[in-house]
Amino acid sequence: MRARVACSALLLCGVATSARADDAGRRWSGDLTLASQYVSRGFQQSWGRPALQGGLDCATPQGWFAGTWASGVSPRFVEGGRMEWDLYAGYAGSHDALDYRAALYHYRYPGARISATGTPYDYGEAILGAGWHGWSLDYSVTWTRDYFGFNSRTLGIGERMHSRGSTYLDLKRRIDLGHRYGLTLHYGWQRVNHFRDYGWRDASVALARGFGGFDATLAYARGWNGAGVYRAYSTGVADSNGRLHVSNPIAGTWYFTVGRSF
Repeated sequence: MRARVACSALLLCGVATSARADDAGRRWSGDLTLASQYVSRGFQQSWGRPALQGGLDCATPQGWFAGTWASGVSPRFVEGGRMEWDLYAGYAGSHDALDYRAALYHYRYPGARISATGTPYDYGEAILGAGWHGWSLDYSVTWTRDYFGFNSRTLGIGERMHSRGSTYLDLKRRIDLGHRYGLTLHYGWQRVNHFRDYGWRDASVALARGFGGFDATLAYARGWNGAGVYRAYSTGVADSNGRLHVSNPIAGTWYFTVGRSF
């Protein structure tokens, strides 16, 4: 899970105007961000604690791109994990006011595994997206056997079912407010294949401003799950003090980020 899917592709569409080129015509760009917490698709993945995030992208003038991005996460949200590490590659282009993109993503959580079943959290998605006059729409489909470790063994539902084919719809509206301010409105819908009760919807609003080469964002996000399966979320594993940490990771929350692109 991550929040950077749509904005990464949009950034790469325009990277040729801002990044340096090497002898092969490739374009490089990167970013480094400090977040008060890591919130992705409505989920508080760092359990309300600060997270350091950063990425590096490479694109060609023909529209092909590849990159990597990472963020700190909490082992209270991902059992045994402290980092999300994303790898991606694809193609982005534009025609008049329309931009479009297609990419493959693989999300890794090094060292993280659901100990009761030995299931990793790692998963992959194929993503198609388009943007037009400040609107963007991205559609993601899980191509790996499981989405974020969801299967019959980990959830205790059915027999030998996996969550390949899970989908996420990401709709955004970006509004330029002038004076280096920008507003982003987001709505998302996650469907977990074969496990309907574990799907959710999420929304967020974010106000951003650029200053002195940095970008600062204040945002509010929350999610909704009709079955209530996330109200008392836990990995089920106690910490070193024997305490079991329980929370609602999709409850409404504010967070703040400061970052710099290069």
